Amino acid sequence: MKTRITELFGIDAPIIQGGMHHVGRAELAAAVSEAGGLGIITGLTQPTPQALAEEIGRCREMTDRPFGVNLTFLPAVTPPDYPGYVATIIENEIPVVETAGRNPEAWLPKLKEAGIKVIHKCTSVRHALKAQQIGCDAVSVDGFECGGHPGEDDIPNFVLLPRAADELSIPFVASGGMADARSLVAALALGADGVNMGTRFLATQEAPVHANVKQAIVAAGERDTRLIMRPLRNTERVLLNASVERVLTIEEDRGPELAFEDIADEVSGVYRSIMELGEVDAGPFSCGMVAGLISDIPTCAELVSRIVEEAETLICGRLASLGVE
Repeated sequence: MKTRITELFGIDAPIIQGGMHHVGRAELAAAVSEAGGLGIITGLTQPTPQALAEEIGRCREMTDRPFGVNLTFLPAVTPPDYPGYVATIIENEIPVVETAGRNPEAWLPKLKEAGIKVIHKCTSVRHALKAQQIGCDAVSVDGFECGGHPGEDDIPNFVLLPRAADELSIPFVASGGMADARSLVAALALGADGVNMGTRFLATQEAPVHANVKQAIVAAGERDTRLIMRPLRNTERVLLNASVERVLTIEEDRGPELAFEDIADEVSGVYRSIMELGEVDAGPFSCGMVAGLISDIPTCAELVSRIVEEAETLICGRLASLGVE
């Protein structure tokens, strides 16, 4: 299955594993890349640039296929050592960087000079066009369905993807609601060159998270996510749990006077308890509506091969049979 994305990144299947905090580690990235997709190590999950270098080394011990690093640029009183992380990425000859958060323009010259391909995550066409203008090689277009931060425009992928296809000249992948062959075929039909999957890869054998997290996703339906922090214009889609219910109650009670400090105890520093210890009610964690389409916990190899094989069957079988005579 060849698309502009497979050719750009040197992969077999147009499937990218999204960068996920405390999830995008070497085990998962290597498994996705070995399966023919593009695995992604989440840079800021590693506490220092040196730790990232060690994680890259671990991944290279598990695969000789291309994999990338996610680097999310966030506003902070004490920002991460971004120069150090970028230097580590370059020194370790990472072929692809997935950027997210703030505009990555300041870092593009160093990355491009090193021959690194950059794919930037966007939640709107206007942001995707800006990424194209500043020199990104590709973009990930994240619809309203996605887990994590869907932006504030609330445009679902059935509208967002064809709009992106109308405006962009660089390759792009669809993110949000992507889980199976139907997702991939639909994304291709709407103009995308592949898919980016986060929640679906979270529920795989190789995802380095507690089994309780994976089972919670399998048990969830399409109505079991909620949007939190919307009043702060930092909207995040998360899986419904006891902590999320408390956050929503606080948001409703505080109304227009809500400040981050009102919910900080619920949302800050909770990922280790959730992902590593399996305390799924310890706090909110990102999850897409696509949880409603997830009913098993396969290996990455099984998942990617299943998606590609079923996509080919859909395209050559069902869709071909609908041709007008």
